Amino acid sequence: MVTLKKNQGLSFQRILQDGLTVFWGDWLDLRVRLVQVASAGLISPLIYILAFGLGLGSSLPKPAIGDSYLEFILPGMVALSSMTISFSGTVFSICGERLYTKTFEELLLLPVHPLSLHLGKMMAGIVRGLLTSLSVIIVAVLFTQKLVFLSPLFLLVLVLNCAVFAGLGVIVGLQVQSLETVGLYNNFLIIPMSFLGATFFDPATLPPILKSIVYLLPLTYTSIGLRAAAYDIEKFPLYSLPILLTVAIAAAAVGAYKFSALQD
Repeated sequence: MVTLKKNQGLSFQRILQDGLTVFWGDWLDLRVRLVQVASAGLISPLIYILAFGLGLGSSLPKPAIGDSYLEFILPGMVALSSMTISFSGTVFSICGERLYTKTFEELLLLPVHPLSLHLGKMMAGIVRGLLTSLSVIIVAVLFTQKLVFLSPLFLLVLVLNCAVFAGLGVIVGLQVQSLETVGLYNNFLIIPMSFLGATFFDPATLPPILKSIVYLLPLTYTSIGLRAAAYDIEKFPLYSLPILLTVAIAAAAVGAYKFSALQD
């Protein structure tokens, strides 16, 4: 029994090490485009901050959490940017390797576990999402003059969100056959979630039917978690952490299965 557990531990360690190796290949490409990646998802949140936070928000009453509507939506903008870039950056990276540069076949020939391939690509997506989120956090700090967006709990929720959508990006990137199909996923998955994932509103105020729909979206748990972590730790929804972790693990399982099918 002890030997079995030791072998399982060594196996997982090997999977993680191989995943880091796969990630390093993507990092060599990312490191020369850090500024481009960090600014890629900044425009949309900045427009929303100016239009809704400073424009519309000035005429709205004080929200249930945060001192103003601007402060209320800032964590949602961090969640939005991390989702968008973690997902789209991962999808386009894999599509580029599969459909254009044709280097993806070389990746499949590596003698590594399929889960290592998924983890490596997912970690690259997490880094993309964190880089862009950092840009939005800097903007948020400049607007609020508060450092509440740098707490360990805030960053933990943010990393989990990046893991969820980078994992989904791996799955989509492995199955789409053209960039036009990627646009469909953006139009029917990412864009609706951007507005329905509690980024601009408090889901607790919705009618029960709409609330049940909104809480099906993983971005909702990120938005409410980041908001509570930033402004009122006592209201932090502890259930958001296991939910996001479960979705990330489920995405990893599906991604590993798809990599396994391609390796065969």
